[in-house]
Amino acid sequence: MTRSKRRTGRRHPLATVALLALGLVFTGGAYAAFSTGTAQAEADLSSQQTIEEGKKLFQANCATCHGLEAQGTGDGPSLVGVGAASVDFQVGTGRMPMQMQGPQAEQKPVQFTDDQVKQLAAYVASLGPGPEIPEEHLVNGGGDAANGAELFRINCAMCHNVAGAGGALTEGKYAPALTDVSGVHIYEAMVTGPQNMPVFNDLNISPEDKRDIITYLKYVQDNRSPGGFELGSLGPVAEGLFIWIFGLGAIVAITVWITAKSN
Repeated sequence: MTRSKRRTGRRHPLATVALLALGLVFTGGAYAAFSTGTAQAEADLSSQQTIEEGKKLFQANCATCHGLEAQGTGDGPSLVGVGAASVDFQVGTGRMPMQMQGPQAEQKPVQFTDDQVKQLAAYVASLGPGPEIPEEHLVNGGGDAANGAELFRINCAMCHNVAGAGGALTEGKYAPALTDVSGVHIYEAMVTGPQNMPVFNDLNISPEDKRDIITYLKYVQDNRSPGGFELGSLGPVAEGLFIWIFGLGAIVAITVWITAKSN
């Protein structure tokens, strides 16, 4: 009887494994739910708490130039109606706050965390309707690169160069290189028109076409020139100039050397 009772009270060999698996499932599920909720809370630009935090940051860091209510001053324009996308681009690329007055805002290290940038964007977006931060499917590079290349050549290459290498403009201004710019910031630049860039709203270039342009630029970023040294991707003019100066210069130098040697 004693031996039978002992056998009955003994655990099954797989009981411990089953308990561990069950614990892992519950723990993983709880973590996933918490992470999802946190991500949604961070991305919720309409949250009143996010807007209030953004207002505090704005008044401490931006109000000197743009005014306490973002109404604008003699040192900075009004931000009412510029939208979350404009703030996310300007602050997220380090162009704002400006280090000093100049022909255009220079890109520099970002001074705020990602959460703080979103809070600032939420506050400015609450002041008036404007372009929103684009959704992931529009900026992940999943479009048509061939169509994007054609659109880029027609609308953007005259300033940014056909390979996105950037170029000089008038009065000390310039079109920046696009070789290391994220898809989100490229999209935001198109819909907000920072500096001297025109605004490409959805009537000019549809969201799908903007996605194709980003896809092309990502292709250029990921696939460098197969021809070797790119010479700054400045095109055939720079390449021809290189041949004329260094190629013909080398020929002239060798000719002079041979003549001097023979004499």
